[in-house]
Amino acid sequence: MASVASSTTLISSPRVFPAKSSSLASPPSVSFLRNVSSPSASAALRSGFAQRSSLSSVRSNSRRSFAVKALGDDLPLVGNKAPDFEAEAVFDQEFIKVKLSEYIGKKYVILFFYPLDFTFVCPTEITAFSDRHEEFAKLNTEILGVSVDSVFSHLAWVQTDRKSGGLGDLNYPLISDVTKSISKSFGVLIHDQGIALRGLFIIDKEGVIQHSTINNLGIGRSVDETMRTLQALQYIQENPDEVCPAGWKPGEKSMKPDPKLSKEYFSAI
Repeated sequence: MASVASSTTLISSPRVFPAKSSSLASPPSVSFLRNVSSPSASAALRSGFAQRSSLSSVRSNSRRSFAVKALGDDLPLVGNKAPDFEAEAVFDQEFIKVKLSEYIGKKYVILFFYPLDFTFVCPTEITAFSDRHEEFAKLNTEILGVSVDSVFSHLAWVQTDRKSGGLGDLNYPLISDVTKSISKSFGVLIHDQGIALRGLFIIDKEGVIQHSTINNLGIGRSVDETMRTLQALQYIQENPDEVCPAGWKPGEKSMKPDPKLSKEYFSAI
């Protein structure tokens, strides 16, 4: 386990757990058209068509690149920069600071949200990711877990044995989102309950969200599928003229996103 210099300093290892202060990014605003017959709604609708036209232009200018970034002010989050945050976390039974943007240019990030400490499905996911941490590290990827609990609750859970429903030592930080601002900015906050859905986001080294899944509270996530999706993402970023078909795994045949060249893949099925 990496060592921690103090409760407010970074871990002294190649893994990056930032500690600079910064205001949290505000979630993007969304406006819904209620009455398309009004002048303002018509203008908004025309603006939407213009944005679609612009996106179509981007697609035509990069004919074989399917890694098209979303427009900056549009949902969904996939294709846009991840909302930045700085927050307290627990790692190696110490309190640290984590700032998401300081991973940019250094590592991929698996950021996952879970509802609450000392619950039932949550420890199965959290420990499963910890047990596979070394495999993610080999792919230059850090894992970050987030819930609305305090760092004191996180610490108590980490100090509880797995056989007693605890986590034991983890190989990555658990972030405290007591203000619920992180959960809100990533669109996973259940407002009337004050807890997060099981959201998971894969963020590339440019800080762009490339994948997201959101499960309801009773449905656990698959570490295997997260790993497979990360590997597919890294493959297409290294091979921008190719795409990965359903269920693709490293070593399997990819596909050319072209009406003629794709036949090479389909003919081999």
